[in-house]
Amino acid sequence: MKPAGTLRQVSDFSDFSRGHWLQELLCQGGEPSHVLSSPDGQHLLVLQKSWSPPLPQVVAFQRHGIGGADLERNWQQPQPALVGLLFLQSPGTSGSSALALVWEHGRTEVWHFVVAVGWQLLQTLELCQGARARIISVCSQGASLVWCEERPPLDAHSDMSKCAFRFCVCTRALELGEHGVRLGTLRIVLHNSPEYQVLASPQHVFLVPATASFATTSKFLLIWHPEKAKLIITAPSAGFVHSKVLRSSSESDFRKLLLGSVGLLSCLAPLDIHTSAVSNSGGLLLVSTKGAVNMVEPDGTQRHVFDLEGGPLAQGSPVQLKTFGSILACVLAGVLYLVDQNSGRLIEKKILNMKEVHFLESPGDEDSIQLLAQTGIYSFSFSRPEDSSRTEPCLVEMVFEEACRYYQRRSLSSSKLTVEKLKKGGVFQAPVALAAILQHSLCQKQKPARGLQDTYAKLLSTMSLELQSYMSLELLKTCVVCAPESEVESYCEELVEQEVSRVLHSDMDKDNLAYLNSVFASFPKAAWKATRSCLQLQQNGDGLLVARATPEVWKKVLGGPQQEEVGQNGVVPLFELICASFLRFKPKWLPSFVELTQQYVSISWAYSSKEGPEGRVPLYKRALGVLARKNKRSEADDEMELELLLCSKRPKAVLQALHLLIHLRRWQRVVEVAEKFSKLSPLLNKEIFTTLLAEFAQHRELDPYLDMLWPLCPAELTASDILTVVLQHLPRSQEDPVPFSSEGNQLTVGLLKPLLQRVVQRPCVQDEMYSDALQSPTFPPPTPPREH
Repeated sequence: MKPAGTLRQVSDFSDFSRGHWLQELLCQGGEPSHVLSSPDGQHLLVLQKSWSPPLPQVVAFQRHGIGGADLERNWQQPQPALVGLLFLQSPGTSGSSALALVWEHGRTEVWHFVVAVGWQLLQTLELCQGARARIISVCSQGASLVWCEERPPLDAHSDMSKCAFRFCVCTRALELGEHGVRLGTLRIVLHNSPEYQVLASPQHVFLVPATASFATTSKFLLIWHPEKAKLIITAPSAGFVHSKVLRSSSESDFRKLLLGSVGLLSCLAPLDIHTSAVSNSGGLLLVSTKGAVNMVEPDGTQRHVFDLEGGPLAQGSPVQLKTFGSILACVLAGVLYLVDQNSGRLIEKKILNMKEVHFLESPGDEDSIQLLAQTGIYSFSFSRPEDSSRTEPCLVEMVFEEACRYYQRRSLSSSKLTVEKLKKGGVFQAPVALAAILQHSLCQKQKPARGLQDTYAKLLSTMSLELQSYMSLELLKTCVVCAPESEVESYCEELVEQEVSRVLHSDMDKDNLAYLNSVFASFPKAAWKATRSCLQLQQNGDGLLVARATPEVWKKVLGGPQQEEVGQNGVVPLFELICASFLRFKPKWLPSFVELTQQYVSISWAYSSKEGPEGRVPLYKRALGVLARKNKRSEADDEMELELLLCSKRPKAVLQALHLLIHLRRWQRVVEVAEKFSKLSPLLNKEIFTTLLAEFAQHRELDPYLDMLWPLCPAELTASDILTVVLQHLPRSQEDPVPFSSEGNQLTVGLLKPLLQRVVQRPCVQDEMYSDALQSPTFPPPTPPREH
């Protein structure tokens, strides 16, 4: 953030030729004047469009010392109006300027200024090819002119819907030489289109709908890329919609351009544009009638910058916009707003005692904002006096804001804690110390650092690694912004990894959890790689998943805000976020990951502890909840559900998986699960065997596996218990049973015989209890010999 400055007058027009006349023009009432300054800041052009006396006119004023003939043009009805006043790229020597005056009927005057000679008319051109064409809007893009012209239909009684698409966007190269002007061939960018206002950036041309007469066409903007011959459709309410390369004139038809996007465009909200302007970074600034300032980038994306105060804007209230470096300057109702374009932070708000204000170019000094008023030219400079130490970097302000939220959450007092109270109170020393260290470190690049208190010197050495990490993070963010498209993905992955790691090593509150949700939603692949890196997930030599994350990271993954705490606003806990990433990028690892988390829980929390994650909802059920939220169900999802149930090793989950396998009639897997999990506990063994015995009584599909099934019989089951289970689950026949039936699906005694023999031959439990007594010496013991 730039430090604030003061407004000072740099000119009272005495350094301009005919300065008194310039001041008189600016002070005249009526319609506001349009003021244009040359790129080098040496010329001022004032356009007055009022048709009442005096006549509409264009007057050029130049600074003293460059002299020469003046430029003054006026016109009267029925002469067409002036629609464009543009400075052109001039190939001449230093101090020369070129100006184009574009009239409504297409006639264009090209003027050239040379030092000591003054303004000279180079040539008069005709931009339009048709005599009935009328230019609505024009701009200069590089070495070309781009305009939107109206081509009225030949039939005066044409359908109104066809008349609405009577406009055409055209372009022609305009090359200036020392001896004249060469006008290139006319090229149609878009025909059969509605009316557009054209605004040029150094590389692109923005087409903004001029009217809202047709609902569909007033919902989106067009961005033309001349070098790629590509048109982008974008809507502030939806972002990028569609792009198309215009290879032939037939593809330049506006209606054909929209054919593939009509359905989407019809659902969008209408545009809400009060004022528009192009920023120095090449984006389009849009001010809505509600006072919201947004930036539309050349690729069609949009971001919010700032909200102006004062509520809805009236249609006639002018809003002045201009960017100076990274600063957005805006004048509304006599108030100057200075906003950081990157962060949206309000830097300065200043009330101006000026009736009408215009922004001027500030050549060579991005930190100085030039304002033209009726009394002179003013400069708002950000250069800070050497003795001023009150202004603080943006990061230092953020420290106090974050500390304010931190202490407020932990405070038992109902009074609201503010940043000002935090700075002046002297109770909380941690944010004061951190702010001093940051300010000391950040100022080292600009000028020799001031001495730091001895109290903070040790803290500075302790924090040196964190400060280096922060500076490398800021450098990485700069690389993301400035990198070519081929390298953006790798930079984004690195940035996401650092952000995920930072959040996992800080307090996992609701705000941080919501932030992680947005990161995982915006950069799913990068967030998955960051998760693997932070948890140090990898497969060992046996193919098993291992994690070498620290206990602190595990606690953030499992012990953060849960679903009942974050509410139903779309934010999900971190464990569910990670499970969703596993399902998307590495589904085979998910059961192993759940098993790893359960192992960590068993070490860190007591079983069924209310404080631990297992005391609320078991982890396997939370993973199953993520699986259930998938839109489409597949066979792989059924297998995943089985694995998640079995990896929990909970009796209810194992029995649920067993019933699911029985339902799917996967008998081989049923027996394998029974053999594996019957060893966990005698109670689970009895439940599994009883379930399978009941299935055995109903059909013959388990017969091939009886040799593996009978050894699972619990020791406490007797032959009577087995027969009771079998009789309870025998299928009911509709007819009387027939001896020696030919159907092979009936249960016979022969099938049960091996199991019953095993149970009968097995030692009884009571026999085992008294086995020691039975093996003891004969009872009663022999009588001792008598003494005679």
